[in-house]
Amino acid sequence: MIVIASTNGIVGIEESMRILKAGGSAIDAVEAGIRLVEANPEDHTVAYGGLPNLVGQIEVDAGIMNGSNLTAGAVGAVQGYMHPISIARKVMENLPHVLLVGRGAERFAAEMGFEQTDLLTEAAYEIWERRLRADMTEEQFNQLADLPDLWHWVKLATDPERPRSTVNFIAQDVRGDICAGVSTSGWAWKYPGRVGDSPIIGAGLYADNRYGAATCTGMGEMAIRASTARSVVFYLKQGMSVAEAGRAAMNDLNDLGGSYLSVMNFTILDSEGQPAGFSNVEGRTYVYLSADMSEPQEVPRTVVPTKMQWG
Repeated sequence: MIVIASTNGIVGIEESMRILKAGGSAIDAVEAGIRLVEANPEDHTVAYGGLPNLVGQIEVDAGIMNGSNLTAGAVGAVQGYMHPISIARKVMENLPHVLLVGRGAERFAAEMGFEQTDLLTEAAYEIWERRLRADMTEEQFNQLADLPDLWHWVKLATDPERPRSTVNFIAQDVRGDICAGVSTSGWAWKYPGRVGDSPIIGAGLYADNRYGAATCTGMGEMAIRASTARSVVFYLKQGMSVAEAGRAAMNDLNDLGGSYLSVMNFTILDSEGQPAGFSNVEGRTYVYLSADMSEPQEVPRTVVPTKMQWG
């Protein structure tokens, strides 16, 4: 049994392992671990306390995948619900669909009994406002929602490094079943309605008991274009080790063109329970906890540089 997570998952990883040791499923462990991150107001990248989009709204995305049968559920651009990972699980378990977005996802959440919550904290609002006022006049800021060139401000306001964090969890239970889950409040100061890789199966997450699982955080547009999570699992299917699969998937990002290429990180767990983490920048870590460990361990990600450009 093992749980692997992005570094901000440290607040939930021990609860995930407690569930596994009690005989719970990998799905239960992933959902429980992510819910604790979603409820953490100190984390400005996931759900409650997350940073808003360009017009001051928090829109959350999440996805979950069951490696035992390749079922999955996801939601995108959801407002007013603290635990999108749990809504995503309900999609997986109750609908013939995989992905719901916006008002449809919010209606489904209400039907499933989830309570609406204001996700915007004072601290997150202050960060959001300070960044916009650095470039906007008072009049522009006050008329933000009605600006005719809102798209232009996305490029100016966005920090290509900080806003694109996410929480990733992968768990393998005593039966060998694997689950991957991802949740995020997305790219801060994004254009309203933007959906990143977190709820996109094959881009931000993928799990298959036979080979392993992968989850991504960083510039989600890159993972979508390269199908990064599915690529990692495919390389494992081809017989590569986690080290080889991670390097191959990271090198795939060099095939991407365009004006916006930035940070990408991902975590991997193979079917034998071997964890790994990768990044294209220095200093990134991930955490993991196996059944025989007394506490989680934070370890560096393997660095595979890729080309970057912004604008």
